[in-house]
Amino acid sequence: MNIILYIFITLASVAFMEFVAWFAHKFIMHGFLWNWHEDHHKPHHEKEGFFEKNDLFFLVFAIPSALCYIIGLSYPKWFLLTFIGIGISIYGLIYFLIHDVYIHRRFKWFRQLDGNYSRGILRAHGSHHAKQTKEDCESFGLLIVNPKYFKKRTLKKSNH
Repeated sequence: MNIILYIFITLASVAFMEFVAWFAHKFIMHGFLWNWHEDHHKPHHEKEGFFEKNDLFFLVFAIPSALCYIIGLSYPKWFLLTFIGIGISIYGLIYFLIHDVYIHRRFKWFRQLDGNYSRGILRAHGSHHAKQTKEDCESFGLLIVNPKYFKKRTLKKSNH
Protein backbone atom coordinates (compact mmCIF):
# COMPACT_ATOMS: atom_id res chain seq x y z
CA MET A 1 0.00 0.00 0.00
CA ASN A 2 2.87 2.39 0.76
CA ILE A 3 4.23 2.11 -2.79
CA ILE A 4 0.96 3.49 -4.18
CA LEU A 5 1.15 6.42 -1.77
CA TYR A 6 4.78 7.09 -2.77
CA ILE A 7 3.91 7.00 -6.47
CA PHE A 8 0.91 9.26 -5.92
CA ILE A 9 2.95 11.83 -3.96
CA THR A 10 5.69 11.77 -6.61
CA LEU A 11 3.26 12.23 -9.53
CA ALA A 12 1.26 14.90 -7.68
CA SER A 13 4.50 16.76 -7.02
CA VAL A 14 5.46 16.60 -10.70
CA ALA A 15 2.04 17.98 -11.69
CA PHE A 16 2.11 20.67 -9.00
CA MET A 17 5.53 21.82 -10.20
CA GLU A 18 4.01 22.94 -13.51
CA PHE A 19 1.95 25.46 -11.55
CA VAL A 20 4.93 26.44 -9.39
CA ALA A 21 7.00 26.97 -12.53
CA TRP A 22 4.21 29.03 -14.15
CA PHE A 23 3.91 31.21 -11.02
CA ALA A 24 7.68 31.64 -10.71
CA HIS A 25 8.01 32.48 -14.41
CA LYS A 26 5.21 35.03 -14.42
CA PHE A 27 5.75 36.74 -11.07
CA ILE A 28 9.40 36.16 -10.17
CA MET A 29 11.30 35.80 -13.46
CA HIS A 30 9.22 38.54 -15.10
CA GLY A 31 9.12 40.41 -11.79
CA PHE A 32 11.80 41.20 -9.25
CA LEU A 33 14.35 38.72 -10.71
CA TRP A 34 14.03 39.94 -14.30
CA ASN A 35 17.75 40.79 -14.19
CA TRP A 36 18.45 37.03 -14.05
CA HIS A 37 15.89 36.13 -16.73
CA GLU A 38 16.39 39.01 -19.18
CA ASP A 39 19.29 37.46 -21.10
CA HIS A 40 17.08 34.46 -21.85
CA HIS A 41 14.84 36.74 -23.93
CA LYS A 42 17.68 38.10 -26.04
CA PRO A 43 18.39 36.58 -29.45
CA HIS A 44 21.06 33.90 -29.30
CA HIS A 45 23.56 35.91 -31.37
CA GLU A 46 23.56 38.66 -28.71
CA LYS A 47 24.70 36.28 -25.97
CA GLU A 48 28.25 35.46 -25.01
CA GLY A 49 29.14 31.94 -23.96
CA PHE A 50 27.02 28.90 -23.26
CA PHE A 51 25.52 29.90 -19.92
CA GLU A 52 22.90 32.54 -19.16
CA LYS A 53 22.11 34.29 -15.89
CA ASN A 54 18.73 32.58 -16.31
CA ASP A 55 20.46 29.27 -15.55
CA LEU A 56 20.62 30.38 -11.90
CA PHE A 57 16.96 29.39 -11.64
CA PHE A 58 18.15 25.79 -11.74
CA LEU A 59 19.39 26.37 -8.19
CA VAL A 60 16.16 28.05 -7.15
CA PHE A 61 14.33 24.79 -7.90
CA ALA A 62 17.12 22.34 -7.03
CA ILE A 63 17.55 23.61 -3.47
CA PRO A 64 13.99 22.75 -2.30
CA SER A 65 14.30 19.35 -3.98
CA ALA A 66 17.61 18.67 -2.24
CA LEU A 67 16.16 19.78 1.10
CA CYS A 68 13.25 17.38 0.66
CA TYR A 69 15.72 14.53 0.04
CA ILE A 70 17.91 15.48 3.01
CA ILE A 71 15.07 15.95 5.50
CA GLY A 72 13.02 13.03 4.20
CA LEU A 73 15.90 10.59 4.36
CA SER A 74 17.25 11.91 7.67
CA TYR A 75 14.07 11.91 9.72
CA PRO A 76 11.72 8.91 9.51
CA LYS A 77 8.62 10.93 10.39
CA TRP A 78 9.33 13.20 7.37
CA PHE A 79 10.06 10.31 4.96
CA LEU A 80 7.26 11.33 2.58
CA LEU A 81 9.21 14.53 1.77
CA THR A 82 11.62 12.28 -0.12
CA PHE A 83 8.93 11.65 -2.74
CA ILE A 84 8.17 15.35 -3.07
CA GLY A 85 11.90 15.82 -3.73
CA ILE A 86 11.77 13.06 -6.33
CA GLY A 87 8.76 14.73 -7.98
CA ILE A 88 10.55 18.09 -8.12
CA SER A 89 13.61 16.34 -9.61
CA ILE A 90 11.51 14.59 -12.25
CA TYR A 91 9.85 17.87 -13.22
CA GLY A 92 13.29 19.50 -13.39
CA LEU A 93 14.46 16.78 -15.78
CA ILE A 94 11.33 17.16 -17.93
CA TYR A 95 11.78 20.95 -17.96
CA PHE A 96 15.44 20.63 -18.93
CA LEU A 97 14.73 18.15 -21.74
CA ILE A 98 11.81 20.11 -23.19
CA HIS A 99 12.95 23.70 -22.59
CA ASP A 100 16.73 23.61 -22.94
CA VAL A 101 17.19 20.61 -25.22
CA TYR A 102 14.09 20.59 -27.45
CA ILE A 103 12.91 24.20 -27.58
CA HIS A 104 16.16 26.16 -27.32
CA ARG A 105 18.45 23.50 -28.82
CA ARG A 106 21.18 24.11 -26.25
CA PHE A 107 22.07 20.46 -26.71
CA LYS A 108 21.65 18.61 -30.01
CA TRP A 109 19.97 15.53 -28.58
CA PHE A 110 16.53 15.73 -30.18
CA ARG A 111 16.59 16.61 -33.83
CA GLN A 112 12.90 17.03 -34.39
CA LEU A 113 9.87 15.96 -32.46
CA ASP A 114 6.92 16.27 -34.75
CA GLY A 115 3.54 15.96 -33.14
CA ASN A 116 0.65 18.23 -32.29
CA TYR A 117 1.74 18.54 -28.66
CA SER A 118 5.39 19.31 -29.42
CA ARG A 119 4.41 21.89 -32.07
CA GLY A 120 1.95 23.48 -29.62
CA ILE A 121 4.66 23.80 -26.99
CA LEU A 122 7.03 25.34 -29.55
CA ARG A 123 4.40 27.85 -30.68
CA ALA A 124 3.51 28.85 -27.13
CA HIS A 125 7.14 29.31 -26.17
CA GLY A 126 7.83 31.22 -29.38
CA SER A 127 4.93 33.50 -28.56
CA HIS A 128 6.41 34.08 -25.11
CA HIS A 129 9.80 34.96 -26.59
CA ALA A 130 8.29 37.32 -29.16
CA LYS A 131 8.75 40.02 -26.50
CA GLN A 132 12.21 40.92 -25.22
CA THR A 133 10.79 42.87 -22.29
CA LYS A 134 9.33 41.64 -19.03
CA GLU A 135 5.92 43.20 -19.71
CA ASP A 136 3.12 41.99 -21.97
CA CYS A 137 4.38 38.42 -22.37
CA GLU A 138 2.03 35.48 -22.53
CA SER A 139 2.30 31.71 -22.14
CA PHE A 140 4.35 31.29 -18.97
CA GLY A 141 3.80 27.55 -18.57
CA LEU A 142 5.78 24.77 -20.17
CA LEU A 143 3.66 21.62 -20.30
CA ILE A 144 0.19 23.15 -20.04
CA VAL A 145 -0.40 25.74 -22.74
CA ASN A 146 -3.39 27.53 -24.20
CA PRO A 147 -5.30 25.34 -26.70
CA LYS A 148 -4.91 28.05 -29.36
CA TYR A 149 -1.30 26.93 -29.84
CA PHE A 150 -2.41 23.47 -30.92
CA LYS A 151 -4.51 24.68 -33.83
CA LYS A 152 -3.07 24.33 -37.30
CA ARG A 153 -1.80 27.49 -38.85
CA THR A 154 -3.63 28.48 -41.98
CA LEU A 155 -2.66 30.97 -44.61
CA LYS A 156 -5.10 33.80 -45.12
CA LYS A 157 -6.43 33.91 -48.64
CA SER A 158 -6.39 37.29 -50.25
CA ASN A 159 -9.01 38.33 -52.76
CA HIS A 160 -6.89 39.67 -55.63
